[in-house]
Amino acid sequence: MRLLPCDNDNSMNKKITVIKGDGIGPEVTNQSLKVLNAVAQRFDHSFEFEECLIGAVAIESTGNPLPDETIESCLRSDAVLFGAIGHPKYDNDPTAKVRPEQGLLKLRKSLQLYANIRPIAVYQSLYHLSPIKSKILDGVDFIIFRELTGGIYFGKKELSEDKNTALDECTYSVHEIERIAKMAFEFAKNRRNKLTLVDKANVLETSRLWRRVVKEMAGQYLNVTVDYMFVDNAAMQIILNPKQFDVILTENMFGDIISDEASVLSGSLGLLPSASVGTGTALFEPIHGSYPQAAGKDIANPIGSILSTAMMLEFLQMYDEASIVRGAVNWALQNRFVTKDIDPVNFYFTSTIGDLIADIISNKITGEVNQQNIELRKSTII
Repeated sequence: MRLLPCDNDNSMNKKITVIKGDGIGPEVTNQSLKVLNAVAQRFDHSFEFEECLIGAVAIESTGNPLPDETIESCLRSDAVLFGAIGHPKYDNDPTAKVRPEQGLLKLRKSLQLYANIRPIAVYQSLYHLSPIKSKILDGVDFIIFRELTGGIYFGKKELSEDKNTALDECTYSVHEIERIAKMAFEFAKNRRNKLTLVDKANVLETSRLWRRVVKEMAGQYLNVTVDYMFVDNAAMQIILNPKQFDVILTENMFGDIISDEASVLSGSLGLLPSASVGTGTALFEPIHGSYPQAAGKDIANPIGSILSTAMMLEFLQMYDEASIVRGAVNWALQNRFVTKDIDPVNFYFTSTIGDLIADIISNKITGEVNQQNIELRKSTII
C-alpha cells in the first residue's frame, strides 16, 4: 500500500519526531528505531531523531499532556513516530481534569491529521490465532479510513450542575467529509475499485450528511463501486465475511470501534499498524494501547510499530525501503519468531524481535533457520 507522499523535498535526510509515550510505547518504538537505523545504513540515508513527551509521562514531567515543545518539534519534522498513550492512574479516576488522551487529541488537531488509515491484513502462518475460521480469513485485505478530527470526540461536552445529565455533541461539515472521502476514493481506484461507507443514516443526521456527500462525490469516480452499510451491520459483516471489503470509509467514533474489532482477524492487536495523515506532517503508530501490565517486561509485540514504520517510509517516498521492512517482518512471522501474545510458550522477547528484523534488513542474516536455536529462543538463530 502506498500512502500519499509528503510535500517535502526528495532528499534522503529526514527528521523524525519520536514520541514513545506511555506503557509499552518506549519498548516497541525502540525496535522501530533499530529498523530505521538498519534502513539508513543499508540505503545510505540519514534519519535525525528528536524525542518528545506526550501523555502520562508528559503530565508527570510538565503537568501538560502535550507540551508546546512536542507540537513544535512535530511541525518542523518530516514525520512523527508514535508509541502508545494511556495510564491506569487516569483511566480509573473519572474526576481527573487532565488526561493523557487529551494530548493525543490535541496533537491530531495541531497537525491537522484528519484521516486515520488502518490496513487490515492477515498472515496465513497465524490463522490459528484468530477466533475466525481459516476459510473466512483467506483473501482478507482491506483498509479503514477513519475521520479523525471531527465528530463526537471533538464536539461540545457538558455535564449538568447536579451531574445527572451529560452531553456529547457530534458535528460534521461538508468540508470535513469531502477531504477524507476524496482520499478514500483515490485509494479505492488504485486497489479493487470498491468503497463502503459505514454510517447510521437511518437514525443520525450527521450520517445522512455523510451519505449525501459521498453519493455526490461518487460521480467523479465512476469506476469505483460504492455501497452503504449501517454500522451495526458492518460490525457483523467484518466478522462473517470480511473479504467483501476493500476500502471502508467512516466517521470518527464508528471508525474507532470497527477498526479495533477488525484487528481480531489478524489474531493480535500487536500486529497492526496505522497512519494519521492530513495537510502536513503525518503520524505513524501501532493500533494497540499502552498495555501497562506488560510495560518494562520486554514481552510486547513490536510488529505493529515496525509496520507503522514501513508506512512512514512509504509516506517519505522510500518505497523499496518499506518493502524490505515488510519482507523482514513476513520472514520473521513465517519462521515463528514471535512474541508472547502469539505464542505463550515458545516466544521471543521484544528486543530480540527488533534485533532480528534489523539484522535481516542489514543483510546480516542469510541461510537457513536453526530450528534448535528457535526452540531455545537464542538471539543467535542462524
